[in-house]
Amino acid sequence: MLIKKEEDLIGMQRVSDAVAYTLKAMKEHVQPGMTTKELDDFGAKILAGFGARSAPYLTYGFPGCTCISVDNEFCHGVPSDFRIIEEGNLVNIDVSAELNGFWADNGASFVVGNDFNHHQPLVDASVAILLIAIKHIRGGVKISDVGHIMDIEARKRGFKVIKNLGGHGIGNSLHEDPDELLNYRNRYDQRRFKKNTIVAIETFISTTSSYAIEQPDLWTMVGDKGGYMAQHENTILVTDSLPLILTDKNSIFI
Repeated sequence: MLIKKEEDLIGMQRVSDAVAYTLKAMKEHVQPGMTTKELDDFGAKILAGFGARSAPYLTYGFPGCTCISVDNEFCHGVPSDFRIIEEGNLVNIDVSAELNGFWADNGASFVVGNDFNHHQPLVDASVAILLIAIKHIRGGVKISDVGHIMDIEARKRGFKVIKNLGGHGIGNSLHEDPDELLNYRNRYDQRRFKKNTIVAIETFISTTSSYAIEQPDLWTMVGDKGGYMAQHENTILVTDSLPLILTDKNSIFI
């Protein structure tokens, strides 16, 4: 989306606040023994309180309000009455929504309770890489160069990036141009970030896999070589200098 007038930015900030606050509240609400459906229902009530509507449901008919993935599930996990969150689980919550014709997206991975499975280094790497990537984004910068930075930073920390998942443009709809903001350098991609556009920039940092594969439920994705993945995402406004993080109320960087 290209921001053309002040009303556009106000609309984007409102929907970004809604998804960011919902994500933060869901993270704080998680407890061992809770089902992912219970957590999703909690998030749905918060979004509804803002007047916002679930973007994956509106766009794809997703069977839930938010995507909640646990442990070996990399992303797009379907909320379920049978999936119980346990102490030490690596959980990812992805919240995206529409409000008054504007769309925003954000997500975060975190460890529930005691980290006896040692997932925290992966989570910390994902957060750090997202922050580094955002600091490099501005109008005129090549999209593939930022992807290369993310890949390099992941390798420095002993991790991999998922090559078939990426960020995307957003604002007038959930996914729009520029799409496929990948976590590595695609040498054929000559596109550049444009000033005053809105993008959802996200990490996909993995322990062992390089590709995510769809499961029989046609939603949930896992790694081609197993392992775990951490994802963090913010919706941002590209400027001539540091981007404006519209979803900063999710407190990913705190």
